[in-house]
Amino acid sequence: MQQGSGSETQVTWEDQQNINKFSKLNNRFHELEDEIKFTKEKCDNLEDASNELILTDEEIVRFQIGEVFAHVPKDEVETRLEEMKEATVKNLEKLEDEKKSIVSQMAELKKILYGKFGDSINLEED
Repeated sequence: MQQGSGSETQVTWEDQQNINKFSKLNNRFHELEDEIKFTKEKCDNLEDASNELILTDEEIVRFQIGEVFAHVPKDEVETRLEEMKEATVKNLEKLEDEKKSIVSQMAELKKILYGKFGDSINLEED
């Protein structure tokens, strides 16, 4: 590999492991961003469903269970929606925490790799 000054920099086994680890973390980071986006949309949809349920005068409403709709009492649907929202929010928090952890690990690896390879390695996204 060429360093910015033109001198040769030897890539050790440990360097290659750090590069591979960075790549895996970067892939997981992008997967997490997609999962977080999907989970936020799910939270919004559940909130919308709760708001619509408040506006209805029906005592029995259609509720999707799996691939079918069942007629369920309004109170039970409210309870289920609240449980689903809580679970989704907890999942979102877990995903956000994992994302923060990955960002910090990637920053640490960037310091190590840029410290050794300088301009001859590019870890930034275009």
